Order: sequence, then C-alpha cells, then structure tokens
Amino acid sequence: MRLTVLGSTALDSIETPFGNRKEILGGSATYASVSASFFTPVNLMSVVGSDFPARYLSMFDKRGIDTSSLEIKKGKTFRWKAKYNYDMSVATTLSTKLGVFDGYMPEVPDSLSSSCNLLLANIDPDLQNHVLKKLKPAGLVACDTMNLWIDLKKRSLLKLLKKVDLLLLNDAEARQLSGEEGLFAAAKWISSKGVKMVVIKKGEHGALFFSKKLGFIVPAYLLEVIKDPTGAGDTFAGAMMGYLSRCRKINDRNLRRGLVYGTIMSSFAVERFSADGLIKTTPKDIRDRYSHFEKLTRF
Repeated sequence: MRLTVLGSTALDSIETPFGNRKEILGGSATYASVSASFFTPVNLMSVVGSDFPARYLSMFDKRGIDTSSLEIKKGKTFRWKAKYNYDMSVATTLSTKLGVFDGYMPEVPDSLSSSCNLLLANIDPDLQNHVLKKLKPAGLVACDTMNLWIDLKKRSLLKLLKKVDLLLLNDAEARQLSGEEGLFAAAKWISSKGVKMVVIKKGEHGALFFSKKLGFIVPAYLLEVIKDPTGAGDTFAGAMMGYLSRCRKINDRNLRRGLVYGTIMSSFAVERFSADGLIKTTPKDIRDRYSHFEKLTRF
C-alpha cells in the first residue's frame, strides 16, 4: 500500500557541537518520506518556494517519491535556523521564516488515491484535519505532533485524535498534552480521546508503544557518533509507517517490527547532517543494523 506523507519541506541551518551547515534539506515531510521510501512507495504532500534547489527534487525522484502533490510556489522556501548544545535532545530556535509555508492550505488532487495509508507529519493540526477530511484514506492513519501545537491548538489536535489510528509524540509532549506525569497514565489519557495506538518517543532512550492489547518498549540503537538530531522523530514515524504499509496485516508482530525499524532508521539519520544519513543508507545497511539490533536486545 502506498503511503501519503503530509508535512513541511524546508531549508535548515543547523549548528551542533560537531559542526554546522547552512541551507540544507529539512522538514518533517522530507525526513518521513525519505525514511518511508525504503519500505513502500510514497506520495509527498508539501510546499516549497521557487528557490528550492532542483537537486533535492531530483533526489526525491530517484527515491521513487511522487512529488506531484509537492506545490512549488513563487517565493521563498520555509527556513529554520537552530542550535544544539551537548544536550542534543532540545534545539534552540534562532529564526523561523515561513516563506510560502505561511497560509499554506494543501491541495488534495483527484489523482491522489484514498486507498493509501496516511502519515500526518508534524504540522499544524488544522492542516492535518483538512487533508484527512479531503483524502478520506482507507488505510492506517498516523499523526505526529509537537509542543507548539499542543500549546496553541490543543482543541484542534484533540478533534483530530478521534479520527486517527496512531499518534506519535515525545515524552515531554505526552505529559504536556495529558497533564499526567507518568507515561503510562499519559498514554491511557491520550487513548481515551479516541486514538487507538500511541507511540511515545524518548530520543536516545528509545520509544514506548501502547494500545489496548499491546505494550512494547524498544531501546535506541547504540551509536558512537551523533552529529545532528534534527528530523530523528520524523524519520522514526516515516520508517514505522513505511514498514506497516508493506504489511498485509497490522498485528502485534508487525507493530513491534515497525518500532524497531523506526529506531534503526533514526540511528542512520542522526549520524550525518540533514537527510544525508538516510540518503546514503542502503538496504544492506538496514539489514545489517537490524541483525545487530536483534543481538543487542536478545536475552
């Protein structure tokens, strides 16, 4: 089954203790789409400006990512500038320039099939609701979010949760949304709002999965080098949904494997700046790291 990904496509300027890069490819839809493309065909739904580098469009094409729903508008591409200190779990935003992303209302062309899975990557929940209502996907619907939307548009987000199957958010966001301190209590509160499955991402400490029938913990893959954590959560979501999109059934075994692929693909993403860690990854690299992960976690 194809996966449609809605989110941002951006040009980032990132500084970490291990280097800095200017005007590099970023955005939630970018990381999620490239990650998912290792597992299933992807439709990318986003917007960029007329200044968006052609080499990135070419990269999407080479990866089999359908960009017919990627709008190119006259103006500047969304830009984000941020800095990380040695605690790279939190980014300090230095500047945000929305460009053509300001006022963006996604178009859902008739050619885009509803017989797909849908990943609503980190973006305004009003836009997520808009696309979900227009597309009416027949498959699995996942939603990612962040503290900004919980703070500014909690009502819209809660409305959305009644319509999605899977919500992904980090531990601080789970506490913020639910008002609960414990993550198990937070997951139960979130589930009470209608969403069937909850993934709570804990960065370098892995991820937790909750549903009525299954609870599962997956550790992060151990790395010697982390250069840029930007997009790790989006990569996780894309890999999980990409893997589930190629599965005939959404059962416990496949959900567990989806989480493992999420943590493995995130490990590739953070080893380089931008999406380069994903772009330079091969299917063999994924198989090898999956095998090594099994050995690390078997007892």
